[in-house]
Amino acid sequence: MTKQGKTKQRGGKKEGSGLAAAIAAFHIDDAELAPEIERAAFASGGYPHAGKLGGSLYKAQLLALQIELQKAQTWVEEQGERVVIVFEGRDAAGKGGSIHRFTQHLNSRLVRIAALPKPSPAELGQWYFQRYVTHMPTRGEIVIFDRSWYNRGGVEPVLGFCKPEQTKQFLHEAPHFEAMLARDGIRLFKLFLTIGQAMQLKRLHARRADPLKRWKLSEVDYKAVEKWEPYSQAYDTMLEQTDTVDAPWTIVKGNDKRRTRLAVIRRVLADLPYPDKDEKLVGGQDDSIVLSAGQFLARGGEG
Repeated sequence: MTKQGKTKQRGGKKEGSGLAAAIAAFHIDDAELAPEIERAAFASGGYPHAGKLGGSLYKAQLLALQIELQKAQTWVEEQGERVVIVFEGRDAAGKGGSIHRFTQHLNSRLVRIAALPKPSPAELGQWYFQRYVTHMPTRGEIVIFDRSWYNRGGVEPVLGFCKPEQTKQFLHEAPHFEAMLARDGIRLFKLFLTIGQAMQLKRLHARRADPLKRWKLSEVDYKAVEKWEPYSQAYDTMLEQTDTVDAPWTIVKGNDKRRTRLAVIRRVLADLPYPDKDEKLVGGQDDSIVLSAGQFLARGGEG
């Protein structure tokens, strides 16, 4: 299937009439989403589950996985391991909530979140990867990038913050940069969270209507709504060209936040060889929402 075909497959008809209603609702601060919009949003993007994971099961599994994370962190500290976890994906796909649950009960002295602001004038004059290198972990540390060098693969080219040749150069250099990290012993995880278009609209609407969440919205978030297809094309290219043996992508379909949080924790734990691992718990991954880049792209980005 061509990339143009994939883009069309993601388009309006598949999302159904609920998408149009969701777009209208997004512009009304106090509007409550109707049940049919809720259902359309949850099913958007070809999400395979009919409803949210039950609260009791979610809490029990989250607690058990967070205990496993503590085991893993102890191993990282004792063995002097260095771990980097990159969170990328669609706006409102659940990156912040997943990072919070991941780090919630870990030792904050040994886990850091790198959420870099826009580059300063001095940083703009540096080698592109330079400011990210300074945030790499020392022995015994875990560093989580809440967005990363992959800004140049998605946000920057779509919003015109860089030139096309800069993105082309980045896509060529990123695999080499990551291979250097891997050869130096850094364990690198790259997680891409995606959601359906109607679900993105629903979540942005919820943020806009909630005074405690409104701070999360920015002009970039609003532009994400109108530039859905350009982002789709940019992400397809980015995933295709930067998915390597040294640093593969894991795509998580995130319409259900609960399942997303459990999935990203399991993905990292599965590849860390810490002792006394609960293999049954960690290995219980939901393959219907966790995909390789090849699987994601082969299905037209719909999973």
